[in-house]
Amino acid sequence: MKYFVTVNGNTLEVSVVERLGRLRVTLGGQPLDFSYEEADQLGQVVLFSEGRSYGVSIEGGDTEVDVKLAGYLYDIQLEDERERAAHAAERAATGGGGPVKSVMPGVVVSLCVEEGQTVEAGQPLLILEAMKMQNEIDAPQAGIVKAVHIVEGQAVAAGEKLLTLAAEPD
Repeated sequence: MKYFVTVNGNTLEVSVVERLGRLRVTLGGQPLDFSYEEADQLGQVVLFSEGRSYGVSIEGGDTEVDVKLAGYLYDIQLEDERERAAHAAERAATGGGGPVKSVMPGVVVSLCVEEGQTVEAGQPLLILEAMKMQNEIDAPQAGIVKAVHIVEGQAVAAGEKLLTLAAEPD
């Protein structure tokens, strides 16, 4: 099965085949060979690869999960081929816009746009402070700020909706 996996904002194409408890994973055309064991019924998994083991904690549902590996937290969105095609059709029907979500927990330090404002792809939308670092959150595409869902000084969780963009009318 082919999946499109977005990890902390970066999308990767992943192919997964499971046979007898072993996972054959292809990531960006590179084959990876894994086996795994569930450590408990609470999302704790042990991955084995090339003679090494990795403890992984997985929380979430079918399309959005948080994975903790070696003390690092990864926000992951999953789509299979069918879901990706349906979402692409939906974006085409609505002209492309959509929500801009936080890729990490943090505090909104500064809003750079307001509702109704036209933005260009890559234009700063807001500044999010996380782990004492300020991160500029940019517009993923050109459009109009349809809604602002947060205020300056607000704490946000990973995956929380920050703004909604609408495509510019032709």
